[in-house]
Amino acid sequence: MPDRNDEEREYDLRWADGAEHKEPSARARMLAARWKENPPGPVPFRADPEHVRSGRRSSWVSTAVVLGCVAAVIVLLGYVNFRAPY
Repeated sequence: MPDRNDEEREYDLRWADGAEHKEPSARARMLAARWKENPPGPVPFRADPEHVRSGRRSSWVSTAVVLGCVAAVIVLLGYVNFRAPY
């Protein structure tokens, strides 16, 4: 088609958006087929706070662990520097 110029061959996004039908993605088709036989149950947006708290440590315990590790590193570095020969 040598008689067409570049402007006519350029892909026009408005033309594509104005299409009557857009085919769903492969994942959307797969989920639609799966959910037709076995629809998904309701899922809460956020977890129940009681279930989240049961396995977590309290904030002061985490703070104590971090501060203890920092103190241990400081003491260890001080001990290494104290024993270093001059």
